[in-house]
Amino acid sequence: MSNQKSTRRGYVDTDAKEFSDENLLILRKAQKEIHWLLDRGYPIKNVVTFIGNHYLFSNRQRLALMRSTSPTASVMERKSKEVVDCENKSIYIDGFNLIITLEVALSSGTLIKCMDGTIRDLAGLRGTYRLIDKTDTAISLIGERLQTLCIAEVVFYLDAPVSNSGRLKERIYQVLCDYEYTVSVELVNSPDTLLKSKSYVVTSDAIILDDCKSWINMGNTIISEDIHDVGIIELKG
Repeated sequence: MSNQKSTRRGYVDTDAKEFSDENLLILRKAQKEIHWLLDRGYPIKNVVTFIGNHYLFSNRQRLALMRSTSPTASVMERKSKEVVDCENKSIYIDGFNLIITLEVALSSGTLIKCMDGTIRDLAGLRGTYRLIDKTDTAISLIGERLQTLCIAEVVFYLDAPVSNSGRLKERIYQVLCDYEYTVSVELVNSPDTLLKSKSYVVTSDAIILDDCKSWINMGNTIISEDIHDVGIIELKG
């Protein structure tokens, strides 16, 4: 993929201002208020709208608060299901979720360290995806990390309706073809539904984390240990 031009996934020019040190102080104050309301049963969309209107936050600032903030009970439940040891296990990866987050990290895009310990991006999928010059590197980083975990098998689930999911499937097979573990890539209509019932899931999607049996915080590990010069916004409560 060396002939592709350099693309910055998840980078928006206004982020430097909207997530400046001064604005982060306000965002963290707002996050505490949102968290207090979530712990009392208020729905997050309504709460973020209410608090966001009060502070006149941009849509991107609201999205950061939405993705980073969770009720205390949810944070504790997710952390209780997090596992590290997965030797000889089958691992199930939310493909677009992990790969896009790593592409954002490799692009020096905007990443959020969240209350549940995950790292989430603000890139969004919205039914469209295209491979970029960082895609192979992201897949390689996943492959190397899986090798160190001594897993037996990895299954990537990709959203079939998303554009270029078939091309990404081919790239995953090509990049990971020489590893010792078995690699499978499945194009499915609803990865969330399948992943919710699994153990050893790799995702940062809160909906999946709340229902799955166990999960691995692989995105956080790879970004923290294998990618340098990453700008991470701390909104972890």
